[in-house]
This record gives sequence, C-alpha cells and structure tokens, in this order.
Amino acid sequence: MYPKHKTYQEGTLRMRLLVVLGAVIVSLVALGYFFYGLQPTATADSAAAKAVAFNIDRGDSFRNIGARLSQAKLIKSITVFKLYALLSGRAQRFQPGVYELSAAMSVPAVINSLTTAGANEVMITLPEGVTLKDIETLLVDMSILKEGALERFSFISLVQDYPFLDGALSLEGFLFPDTYRFERDSSPEQVVRVLLNTFSEKAWPLLRDAEEWYGVLILASLLEREVPEFEDRRTVAGILWKRLGASVLLQVDATLSYIKCDGRLLTCEDVRVLRADLQLISPYNMYRHPGLTPTPIANPGEEAIRAALNPAPSPYWYYLSSVKTKETIFSRTLEEHNQNRVLHL
Repeated sequence: MYPKHKTYQEGTLRMRLLVVLGAVIVSLVALGYFFYGLQPTATADSAAAKAVAFNIDRGDSFRNIGARLSQAKLIKSITVFKLYALLSGRAQRFQPGVYELSAAMSVPAVINSLTTAGANEVMITLPEGVTLKDIETLLVDMSILKEGALERFSFISLVQDYPFLDGALSLEGFLFPDTYRFERDSSPEQVVRVLLNTFSEKAWPLLRDAEEWYGVLILASLLEREVPEFEDRRTVAGILWKRLGASVLLQVDATLSYIKCDGRLLTCEDVRVLRADLQLISPYNMYRHPGLTPTPIANPGEEAIRAALNPAPSPYWYYLSSVKTKETIFSRTLEEHNQNRVLHL
C-alpha cells in the first residue's frame, strides 16, 4: 500500500509543479506582451514617426481615445494602453485639446502628453494659400484669438524687429503657412510674432537677395492660389513675368475671388469667377489694372516662392486650369487659348 500512496503523492506534486510552471509561463508571456505593448510603434528615424495632430474633444471616453490612438497607429495595443492608464492613475485625467504625437512615442509618453503638458496648448496647421482673414478664422475656431483681433492688429511697432515689414501695407503674405502650437487666448502680437519668426527663418532667406523681392512675394501668392504643381508654377511664373515685362495685363482669376470674398476664401460661397466679375472695381482686379496687386493675395509656402524666383522659360503666353482634371493647360496664342477655354472650362 505504501508504494502506491507514494506514487499518488508524487503525481500530485508533479501536477502542482506543472500548474505553477504553467502559471509562471503565462505570467511571463503576459508581462512580455505588456512591456511589448508599451513600446513605440515606430523607430524615431522612420517615416512613420512624423508628428501628427491628435485631438481630444470634451466628453471623449477613455475607450474612444484608446481606439483612435490605435487606429492612428500611435499605440500597439488598446488593452495595454488602458491597463497602463489605469495602473498609473491617469485614466480619468485626459484633457481636451490638440496634441502633437508621434509613432516614436511610447505608451507612457503618449499618456503623459495627453494628461499633463500642454493641456492649454493647441496645435494648428495653417495650409499654404490661406489669407490673413482665413488664418484669423482658423485661430478663432481653435480659441487661440478673439474674432477681429488679427484683422485689427497694427504691426507698425514690429517693423524694428522685422525690417522686411517696412513699407508693407498689410501682413498678407508674411504669415507663413506651417504647423504651430499656441496657447488658447493668446494675444494677436504673440501669434503674429510666431508667424513672422517662421517667415524670417524659411521665406526671408529665399527672398532677401532678390531684386524687387516684394513683387516676388506677391507673384508667389498668385501662383499659390492659381496652380497646384511646382513645375507648372514655374512655367506660369515665366508667363506672368514675361507679361509684366511686355506691359500686358496679367488677368489672374484668383484675384477676382479675393475681391469677391473680401479675402475670406475658406468660408466664401462665391469663389467661382463669372464673366461679370471681370469688371469688378478694385486695384486687385488684374483684368483692369496693369502690374501686380498692391499686396499678396494669400500667404504662400516655400514651393510657391521658389517657383516665383525660378521661372521656367517657355513659348507660352496664356494658361488655364481644367475644370474636370485641374490640370494646367498652356497656350502660345490667344486663339489657341480661346480654343482651350471651350475644351476645358
């Protein structure tokens, strides 16, 4: 009887050891998965690590935030994200706002960003070709500025710090399009200085040695609004500079939209140019007034400025944008241009 009892005990002990070993293995796997899930989804030097804007609205649930982070490939595991947030006591501390996140950030770094630093900061992207009034609309929508603050702001006191503003009639053209971070309820001077600093850094080095650099900036704003592709912009720049040299009206349609919409192109319902618009009374109407417009009609990006500075020679004198394909169509003669109007407009 004793040997049988001993065998039974050995079997029980072996079973317990297997259970313990299994539990240890499961725990190690779970722990490994947990630490794996905390790691960034991309390395810092990869293309996927580019910073992106992530928005948290008031009322966004913990579950919704995790799901959107996963969808944006900013975290590896929703479960690990939730578990870490709960264990760190931050599950209920997410703050509304727009945050700059990257796939190169770990889960602890993401949660830290969303619950502490910059809760009153807003990240905003100002796209190429927006106008001063468009920028104000975007900033007001994000609670960065009060309505009318940018439009009414006098920049005379800034000329000493930004000499390129000397003689300028407007800030139009100098508010460089880029991605920015601002505090909510900023002053217009704070915002303008940030935008001008970026202009100084990215645009001014390109412009400062150009003869009649302000004219280049104006022409760049026309290209930004008229033509989407860089090489086409260079060709159009060549056409416009050539027409200017020959004292031929530039006839840029984008200026008519600028007039009709009073410089508010993002919210304007009447952007489309009609034949009657050719007679609009304004110094910005390039169908009636020779030369360039008094100021830029938008805030151009770096590519448009480079195109204005590096016009491509061509036999063309006319161009238009196809309504269907958005392709830029070039013509050598007015007759050819009129034929293209019938085909493409």
